Amino acid sequence: MVSKLSQNWKYVIIILLFLGWSIGNFDRFFMNYAILGISKDLQLSASQTGIVLSSFFAGYALMQIPGGWLADRFGFRKIIIIAVFAWSVFTILSGMAWSFMSLILIRFLFGLGEGSFFPSASKGIASWFPQNERSRAMSFMLTSGTIMGVITPIIGTQSMQSVGWRMIFYIAGAIGIIFVLLYVFFLKERKGSTVGITENPAKSKAPLREVLKTPIIWNLFIAYFAIYAVQWGLMAWMPTYLVEARNLDLTSVGYISAIPAFAGIIAMLGSGYILDKLPEGKDKVIAAIFAVLTAVFLYLMAFAPNIAMFAVYQSVVTVFMSFNIILIISAPLKMLSEEVVGTANGFINTGAQFAGVLTPMLIGFLVDAFDGSYTVAFIMLIMFALLCAGSLFLIGYKKEVPSFNENIS
Repeated sequence: MVSKLSQNWKYVIIILLFLGWSIGNFDRFFMNYAILGISKDLQLSASQTGIVLSSFFAGYALMQIPGGWLADRFGFRKIIIIAVFAWSVFTILSGMAWSFMSLILIRFLFGLGEGSFFPSASKGIASWFPQNERSRAMSFMLTSGTIMGVITPIIGTQSMQSVGWRMIFYIAGAIGIIFVLLYVFFLKERKGSTVGITENPAKSKAPLREVLKTPIIWNLFIAYFAIYAVQWGLMAWMPTYLVEARNLDLTSVGYISAIPAFAGIIAMLGSGYILDKLPEGKDKVIAAIFAVLTAVFLYLMAFAPNIAMFAVYQSVVTVFMSFNIILIISAPLKMLSEEVVGTANGFINTGAQFAGVLTPMLIGFLVDAFDGSYTVAFIMLIMFALLCAGSLFLIGYKKEVPSFNENIS
């Protein structure tokens, strides 16, 4: 019989994943505010700024599938420790960037370092938590991102004015190194887990092939790409938009940006609880409707008459997107066997990171092409929200549930 201590260790695991993803998200989100100072110091154009913001996601996207496969093959613990150490080093190096090209290279390597954390964490959740608790566990871990969405704008904008963007990167990287030590001592694999026991290396490639054969996984890939195109488009460019198009000062940008992020905290936690209660199929139809509403409120954001209504509309968008994000990324944890969860979520999350690569660059090019206007950029985000809705509607009417147990045994 499994000891009570072993049963309850899942709570230690999810807290560790929450804390690690918090510092990871701070490192990523702070860049969206640091770029205001970086662009000024390094004299970057809007197009160059977009490329810098996208360079992280290029490396991050490339590591999603390999990171998931490594977690399936060797266990999530080792991969997470390596990921946190690597991204912490490159966070420190971000503060040392001296040119446009050096910044692109460092941020790309930063993305490679951080890329395996999420699929490995998904593997850890599937390993430690029963199926009917996995959406809640995932939503709790991802809530760290929304909490950092509240904290980062305020701390980031204030600290940039006092100690500068370079020092913040140094401090965040040092905190990450401390987390590495924490993980070495307290992050554990569950006894009896099936990870890391594949004796035939050739057989270990099978999960990705089986994942790619499943239409539902492709629908989730497209939906996640689309909703994260909206997410990262807003997050990467919103500080610059508020300064340039809405004429706010840096301090005001910090507080305004925190409002929708605070709404996202509640939405993330609530979404995980609701999704664990909803019947299979209906959850995806509801998410598709929410994606359509996301498009509607993006339109209202673009033409908001004042900053107060803008913040309200963005908060509503954040709530709808939070539900979709939790549904998409927790669906494989419920549909698939533990042996392929890391690979499947790594593949699906690759879609989100491709969106992170493309969207900031596209917005930068559009802003330059239309003489500083952001209207076309908002139209592009609206189209992405509708793409997400279409992909989720298709899933809602599919009855088959993929099973990988026979294929990987």
